[in-house]
Amino acid sequence: MIRALANAAISVLLAPYCACCGAALATPAGGAVCDACWSAVPTTVPPLCDLCGDALPSWRQLDLTRRCNRCRRTGRVISLGRSIGPYEGVLRDMLHALKYERRQSLARPLAGLMRCAGAEALQGADLVVPVPLHLFRLYARGFNQADALARHLGLPVVNALRRTRRTVTQTDLPEGERHANVRGAFALRRAVPADGVVVVVDDVSTTGATLDACAAVLIEAGVREVRGLTAARAAARLP
Repeated sequence: MIRALANAAISVLLAPYCACCGAALATPAGGAVCDACWSAVPTTVPPLCDLCGDALPSWRQLDLTRRCNRCRRTGRVISLGRSIGPYEGVLRDMLHALKYERRQSLARPLAGLMRCAGAEALQGADLVVPVPLHLFRLYARGFNQADALARHLGLPVVNALRRTRRTVTQTDLPEGERHANVRGAFALRRAVPADGVVVVVDDVSTTGATLDACAAVLIEAGVREVRGLTAARAAARLP
């Protein structure tokens, strides 16, 4: 009854709308996104590439490496990558609302979807490490969306990395320039367990360049295995 009264009061006083579709929220106390949009979140269907998490054409075309063509051509540092689904539709809208509109209440339910999609990546891991923002960007945004997601994944969170320099936003770069953009952009900030298994967390991955750059620092620090878990996978923009 209290929740029903709260929903009614919020609806009358604030008239909030869904952060994705713009429809009036029937239960605004339950969050910034309506039930219909949560039900419409796109997901990636197996079989999946082990390294990036992209969907593979079919089970029949799987080779022993379980890797997509891109990951077979490109050396990867992470041993396993997973995401909820493609960076499109309502999933993209939710991440925009979280990241740019500061709708931090979305972090918990999004992380719940990440736990389901990334169960294989989280299983047996010792801790999660959010991809850090540069200090200037963190100050401007007010929070780190990767850290907000990581807090609800059910494992200890260690902010083990720091940005050593400002980088151009990866979304503005074609695929061939992304690895160069983040090469050497991260350094160890805090010690991590030697010989442990770490999951690097971010909101969106495209080529995996940022995840690999973070993983390289952690491997050099003694971590045995680094996996990647993001909310979404975006299609790479070719040169």
